Amino acid sequence: MKFSILRENLLQPLQSISGAVEKRQTLPILSHIFVDVSDDSELTLIGTDLEVEIKITIQVTGEFEPGTTTIPARKFSDLSKALPDESEIKVEINKSRAAVRSGKSRFTLSTLSAGDFPRVDEISEVASIDELSHSALKNLLQKSQFSMAMQDVRYYLNGLLLELEGKELRLVATDGHRLAFCRRTLNQDYGEKKQVIIPRKAVHELMRLLDDSDQPVKLILGSNHLQAVLGELTLTTKLIDGRFPDYQRVIPREGKRTLVTNNENFRKAVSRVSILSNEKYRGIRMAMSESVVTIHANNPEQEEAEEELSVQYSGEPMEIGFNSAYMMDALSVISDDEVTIYFIDENSSSLIHTQNDLEEYKFVVMPMRL
Repeated sequence: MKFSILRENLLQPLQSISGAVEKRQTLPILSHIFVDVSDDSELTLIGTDLEVEIKITIQVTGEFEPGTTTIPARKFSDLSKALPDESEIKVEINKSRAAVRSGKSRFTLSTLSAGDFPRVDEISEVASIDELSHSALKNLLQKSQFSMAMQDVRYYLNGLLLELEGKELRLVATDGHRLAFCRRTLNQDYGEKKQVIIPRKAVHELMRLLDDSDQPVKLILGSNHLQAVLGELTLTTKLIDGRFPDYQRVIPREGKRTLVTNNENFRKAVSRVSILSNEKYRGIRMAMSESVVTIHANNPEQEEAEEELSVQYSGEPMEIGFNSAYMMDALSVISDDEVTIYFIDENSSSLIHTQNDLEEYKFVVMPMRL
């Protein structure tokens, strides 16, 4: 097997699949990328960690001979980056060695059998969505992924719920302390409810691969896998086998107490005050009255911070405590200049709600006792 390709045509594909390559190297083959040269001069590169697989297919530019092998991912990528701009990279496999040449540079890398490289099972398609663009899907993921749990014993929270029902796509994430809900109206009717839970790593890898373009993305939902097709690149991930909690019961109704304020000013005030909050719990206290909100924090060193903001507030005056990081995470993904926060009482979760013609977002933050 051999192939030739311009350095610039190889770097981006190598970068794209690098996120799926196993970093801990529990199995030697997982530190390699699968390389396949087809009879019609297509070069396919695949990286996997047994949970997420990223595959990309490109055209080789020079002479080639069909075949398959595996090459050490990090070393091959580092060598390709280190070569001069616009250089041609020639790879030839001889027994268990890969000879990499470019100009007067020569490198020899070890290989492993392509037959030992693990591949994901064929997807049994349940549904597919082909009316989202890169930018639309990226926006939905950005507005929901920050609420995913991390290494929670409730394994089904360590991911993102994707729900299809009728003409609606919903993405939901929660770590038990906060929740993000995103809903988008679709053109196609998908019938009865379908749910899958996408693992945390796959969500982050998909976000990394998406750009801000209007190029189409196809999502294929299977019984055990989800696949995202982005042009010549395909990401396939195993799904979390679990039951996501009934998130509708967690989302509070719009309470009688309402705070309307400038999003950026409010977020920056929370950020400043939180500097002197308890470093472990990040708690802040908000006291609200007719036209003013006072944000206060202190810490075990008896340091204090306080800010007053002019706001529009309706309802009975109240005080409530929050984890400042959770509040700022929600505020930072809202693109509206003005934000509306609904409260029930000091012991109930607050609700941030915003929507447009196509999409609706709800962010729930549980209160803290301070």
